[in-house]
Amino acid sequence: MNVFPYMTIATLKTKVYKDYSFHPKLQQWIIGQRLAKDSETLFFHGIRKDGDTAFVYLLSAKQVNVTRRQYEQDLQQMLLLPQATETANDGPEPNNEDPLPKLEPRGIQVELNEANILPALSPKIGWECSDCTYINKPTRPGCEMCSTARPDDYQIPDMYKPDHREIQRMKDEEEADKQYQQSMVLERQQNYQLLLETDDQNLISTEEDFECPVCLITLERGEGVTLRECLHAFCKDCLKGTILNSAEADVTCPYMDENYSCRSKILEREIKHLLTEKEYRSYLDKSLAIAENRSENSYHCKVPDCKGWCIYEDDVNEFHCPLCEKKNCLLCKAIHEGMDCKQYQDDLKIRAENNQAAKQTAEMLTALLHSGEAMHCPKCKIVVQKKDGCDWICCTMCRTEICWVTKGPRWGAKGRGDTSGGCHCRVNGVPCHAKCQNCH
Repeated sequence: MNVFPYMTIATLKTKVYKDYSFHPKLQQWIIGQRLAKDSETLFFHGIRKDGDTAFVYLLSAKQVNVTRRQYEQDLQQMLLLPQATETANDGPEPNNEDPLPKLEPRGIQVELNEANILPALSPKIGWECSDCTYINKPTRPGCEMCSTARPDDYQIPDMYKPDHREIQRMKDEEEADKQYQQSMVLERQQNYQLLLETDDQNLISTEEDFECPVCLITLERGEGVTLRECLHAFCKDCLKGTILNSAEADVTCPYMDENYSCRSKILEREIKHLLTEKEYRSYLDKSLAIAENRSENSYHCKVPDCKGWCIYEDDVNEFHCPLCEKKNCLLCKAIHEGMDCKQYQDDLKIRAENNQAAKQTAEMLTALLHSGEAMHCPKCKIVVQKKDGCDWICCTMCRTEICWVTKGPRWGAKGRGDTSGGCHCRVNGVPCHAKCQNCH
């Protein structure tokens, strides 16, 4: 065909229609990896000299709704306009003043379907993009036009041989994948080394500026501590205060907001490096005392100021304290060397009747109970008091959580969170008592 740079895509479609019987609706021209529009010229798409490449993609008649009758009518109408088509086909003769040179004829091979007149498409070599319908080379993993992934069920033909450009592209992709895998291995090694270095640190410093959720003070990078278990960050003073004022041996993270309360624990190594040596020793003593009080079979040595204690079994009746070396009677819960249990208990009754200090202590506790300033623990029955604050208290002996206003347990038999029993405070948003002061 003879084509000129100033020809529009619509004129080119008309010329192909007349010369090769491909209806304009069937033609889609792709020039420079771009879908050409009818109003654009060949010059606009870079077709300016011999050897420039353009591709025509042929749609099916069914796809564009071209019937046999419409095809014949349009062809007859085209043949009735010889002057227009002649001008479109041949174009003006170039002269010395024309800046656009005439291109040499280029051949286009097509095959006509004699039975249906409409052209029969040759077998496609490659896979068709599901989004833009561009025909890609078989080895491409993604569409060259829009990057859509190659269909999973597509198989590269066994007899297909990639050209030089495809071979080079596949080598580049293989090299890029190799570099990516190497970078991933290097990143894992760096992360592992960082993990080892972090594990050697007893306290992990904060890596950026943050606001302590307890005291609400903004601290700079490195001034706070990030807890290992939950990654919540606090200032050192707030964590230290949490540890020293905790009523539990296992100190819980103090983070809390309207919707969430952290239940992670502060690790022993973190506690040790947040406290001074004296404070840490006091913390250990408190932890031992809590462990002693929580055990039903624990017994503390009766020698004043002795810290010795044990957890005993049912068939054991004596405890030889390893600290003071005194022998404690587990049946009488006392030290009565030189007397058996019956002799000691008889002597105890006699001394209790004449002990004025013991009598005054009993009368004071009875008065506190009657005035409401004290109560019996609903589980172990020892006398407990509330100094101030909310209506939540905890028994120092059995660790039962108590609702002060109802004088009963906060939770049911299954413990914390069991709302089937207890005071039922805040169940369905209703307080447990008209005078409740936040027992939950």
